[in-house]
Amino acid sequence: MVLEPVDPARHATDLFSASEGAPAIWDYLAYGPFENERVFTDWLKDRAASDDPLFYAVLDLASGQARGMASLMRIVPEHGVIEVGHIWFAPVLQRTRQATEAIYLLARHAFDDLGYRRFEWKCDSLNEPSRRAAERFGFVFEGVFRQHMVVKGRNRDTAWYAITDGEWPSRRAAFEAWLSPDNFEPDGRQRRSLAEIRESLR
Repeated sequence: MVLEPVDPARHATDLFSASEGAPAIWDYLAYGPFENERVFTDWLKDRAASDDPLFYAVLDLASGQARGMASLMRIVPEHGVIEVGHIWFAPVLQRTRQATEAIYLLARHAFDDLGYRRFEWKCDSLNEPSRRAAERFGFVFEGVFRQHMVVKGRNRDTAWYAITDGEWPSRRAAFEAWLSPDNFEPDGRQRRSLAEIRESLR
């Protein structure tokens, strides 16, 4: 799995194709679905020009094709706080080893490369898949901000999660143990879940 800064010339066609036929991707995001590739490409050009959020394309290493997006956002260096957001993965990427690796790479970059103290995950409180993902990855639930914003004409209560720098070493070790080839059967099934590994490292 590779993360690259979003480049419409390189990634727009792959990303639009990967999202076609999966409108549920956009249910809890402030944008999408997109009428056609041209509209999507224009939207992606604006995303590529942004420094915060800083958008990445998530590429499959074997094929080189972009299969989803994520961003680092609400970047506050003076407080050491950064958020991962705007996450959407095509169906072919969802619930895969590569999807977990993408989140690990973003967290590692935030803590180990950039030296941040706090890595946040926020989502619509109704978005149960996102909330389960945050907990699976080791983010700690911190509460719900009620009536936090209006998205697509409706109220959004926002669930807040975070990993701190004190928690990161054990989270990193769990990610790396889970991602190890030794943790997978020849058919790709995991031997131990990420939560099991994290608990064993307590």
